[in-house]
Amino acid sequence: MSDDRRRLDEPRNVTRIVYGLAVLCALALVADFFYAKHPHFSVEDWPGFYAIYGFVGSVTLVLAAKRLRRLLRRDEDYYEPPERNTDD
Repeated sequence: MSDDRRRLDEPRNVTRIVYGLAVLCALALVADFFYAKHPHFSVEDWPGFYAIYGFVGSVTLVLAAKRLRRLLRRDEDYYEPPERNTDD
């Protein structure tokens, strides 16, 4: 028997990726304190503004997509032609 599992199907590897992304996000947030900013608006000068703005924007998109799914969802057999009874 051959094991057809992929590397990303293993929970251990998924956990590693999530932790790796969290570390990268934390490093990007820390790096925000160590460079000179030239903001157009005063709110852009806040520490971590772009990280918070991006997170809130992403969460908003996901929640909006969930609501739109209810509106745009089609039945499972939407694209299939109806079955014809050939016994007649």
